[in-house]
Amino acid sequence: MGLEDLQHNFLTGRLEDLVKWARRNSVWPATFGLACCAIEMMSVGAADYDISRLGMEVFRASPRQADLMIVAGRVSQKMAPVLRQVYDQMMEPKWVISMGVCASTGGMFNNYAIVQGVDQIVPVDVYAPGCPPSPETLLHAILTLHEQIRTGHITRRPAAAGSGLEREPAQGWLLENPDAVRVATPR
Repeated sequence: MGLEDLQHNFLTGRLEDLVKWARRNSVWPATFGLACCAIEMMSVGAADYDISRLGMEVFRASPRQADLMIVAGRVSQKMAPVLRQVYDQMMEPKWVISMGVCASTGGMFNNYAIVQGVDQIVPVDVYAPGCPPSPETLLHAILTLHEQIRTGHITRRPAAAGSGLEREPAQGWLLENPDAVRVATPR
């Protein structure tokens, strides 16, 4: 008998809150820095911004130790299968932040060699805009993702509706209904 078989009551409600709290406060990022946005992503881990206060101490080098992928920079067509392979090797539940205009839409590189949005390869949960986005914008995207994790469900995973925690591509690389949050630069 798993958690999904239990009726929602006081005990399971508190257990669900505890699991969501633990997931929110222990998100471990796997970096996928491909261009200039990666410099801004690295500065978030430095002393000025210090994401260790959010439970994200170390950027993981192995996808099997991470549950958040931060795609920072433009994704080439040759890099797309590698990105998908790293995403597939990550543990469940997993989340993706698309950092920068090149990762989100292809940016100024509207040609055959650059993927026009990383959401064609992996499902994106939060978009962080900018060229390159500031470290504050990435922190805002991380806090937005924390809020999605806090309000999401742990036992049932709606496809493309509700929490937006897990969606699988409909066919090939493309998603039918991308359900992501676009984050504006904080004031």
